[in-house]
Amino acid sequence: MTLFADLRQVVYALSDALDLVGVDDVAHGKRVGIMAAECGRVAGLPEAETAFLLDLGMLHDIGVSSTRAHCHLVEKFDWDGSQVHCEVGHALLKGFAPLEAMAEPVRYHHTRWDSRPADSVAPDTLRVANLIYLVDRVDALAASHYADNTLLLFTDEIRARIAEHAGTYFSPELVALFLDASHAEAFWLRLEPRSIQARMVESLAEARDYPAGTDELKHLAAIFARIVDAKSPFTAEHSLGVARLSRHLAERLGVPPDTCDKLEIAGMLHDLGKLRIPDEILDKPGRLDAAERKIINTHSYETYQILHGIRGFEEITRWAAYHHEEPDGSGYPFHLTAADMPFEAAILRVADIFQAMVQVRPYRQGLGNAEVSDFIRRLADDGRIDPRVADTLLADVPAARHAASPTLADLPGGEG
Repeated sequence: MTLFADLRQVVYALSDALDLVGVDDVAHGKRVGIMAAECGRVAGLPEAETAFLLDLGMLHDIGVSSTRAHCHLVEKFDWDGSQVHCEVGHALLKGFAPLEAMAEPVRYHHTRWDSRPADSVAPDTLRVANLIYLVDRVDALAASHYADNTLLLFTDEIRARIAEHAGTYFSPELVALFLDASHAEAFWLRLEPRSIQARMVESLAEARDYPAGTDELKHLAAIFARIVDAKSPFTAEHSLGVARLSRHLAERLGVPPDTCDKLEIAGMLHDLGKLRIPDEILDKPGRLDAAERKIINTHSYETYQILHGIRGFEEITRWAAYHHEEPDGSGYPFHLTAADMPFEAAILRVADIFQAMVQVRPYRQGLGNAEVSDFIRRLADDGRIDPRVADTLLADVPAARHAASPTLADLPGGEG
């Protein structure tokens, strides 16, 4: 049966992946969206427009995958290079019809009001982008007060800081709107974790269904694969390579086409949880110590947490989350045995290992065909991977290497 899921529900779940980049602060995008939507409500905007502001806020940092870059977002008011993630986000969203209306606002959401390109961009787009910029900086000013619940003691100070930038960073009209909306304590209390969760549930319940088919879901998964793979130079194009190799192996193993589609999506999303891993651990060229390894080992469960609430993604979620499970139960995070391991997850596991071994990384060359063949054979002989999948891969290693070595041109909207 062809895969269908509600695109809005998928987007909301994947926004959790973006928020993971904050590591210790995991709700930046949601707070920005809630504040933007509340400003829109106070301005009397139609419900559809306030809903757009909520969604835009949740996805506005779609160009950020580095924890170092996220630190700039929440610790500095402005900095050199702040436009980079805006351009990346614009490139990711442009060409994906369901979210394309967000592309231009994302591109300009760190553009000062007094530097806006007034002649080349629609005024409404610039206004929306500037509102996101304003509430984004509000969240940066508030960030240090969330953990100790002291935010209400500093709201006047934050409001004054924003007011100082009227006419320079921010539209005077939008500053006045923000000051009006944020006068009530309720504006700030909406940013507490329980209130955020309630708002997400409420928004999903009220939203119009947006059924998406396989092609749209693949495109969205490919966008998030690019976000994950951009996090580290060591993992560039890894997710897409795993997805392509998983499909390649599955087809040769006689897996039905619709299941191959799901497996391909699982491959693109399998490392979503790595967005929460600090850059210095993912980028470490040498052996990880015990503590670092424990941190790395959380990523597949984080992937499960992100995906498991999406109706229609039940199998995709399991396959993606199980890619580090081993047949004898010694894998992680669930310690499944072969009896509980779906065959598709076993395929994805082999694809993940092979792609990592053949990929060229900054600190080493990829393994040659003979070396990687010996490595895969040893894993199969030791009972660490499914022998059926290993045999299929080893029957044509050059073809497997080709499938595992994509370029950005292979992604929807990608360029060579």
